[in-house]
Amino acid sequence: MKFRGYFLALAFTAALACPSMSLAAQTSSSSRDITRDRLLALLTSVGKRSDVNIDFHQSAKNPYAVAGIQRAGLKNADYLEVVASATKDETISIRVFPHYNDGYINIDKVRDYPGFMRTLLKLNSTNFLYWGADESGDVFAAYPFTMESGFPAEAITVVIRSIGNQDQYVGQLRPYIDGTSAK
Repeated sequence: MKFRGYFLALAFTAALACPSMSLAAQTSSSSRDITRDRLLALLTSVGKRSDVNIDFHQSAKNPYAVAGIQRAGLKNADYLEVVASATKDETISIRVFPHYNDGYINIDKVRDYPGFMRTLLKLNSTNFLYWGADESGDVFAAYPFTMESGFPAEAITVVIRSIGNQDQYVGQLRPYIDGTSAK
């Protein structure tokens, strides 16, 4: 009989917890939707500036991502693909994927791997954005933002305005991609 009472109390507690857990998930999703919508509005506006010139749109692949392409003014990359995401963790991630020779720069396809990786690591100490590779090996420059102090509109604008500067670093990586570096 005591077991039955314990089981009923446990079931009642679980029933009470489920709606609140569902409400927390809905609130988190709603907050993420709001962040994504604010990010899309900001990037659409900033992208129209003459010093940026990126046409941003909501990503077809990820409902919480905003994407755009920068082509103008580049000397080294074919173009820079920009992906800004509102994450589950209440952060915003901006990643810039340089395209070179009709594709992503992939660490598994560079000809001088040690020189490429050494240069990539040096860029992390001298560049405004950090450099890395995603799970498929595609190289990107990135900047993360936390939402602890609210939506960081001015800081996001500064990062977006500096995206074109990443082209010079693609120029530093090109000899290692092409295999023309002096070893």
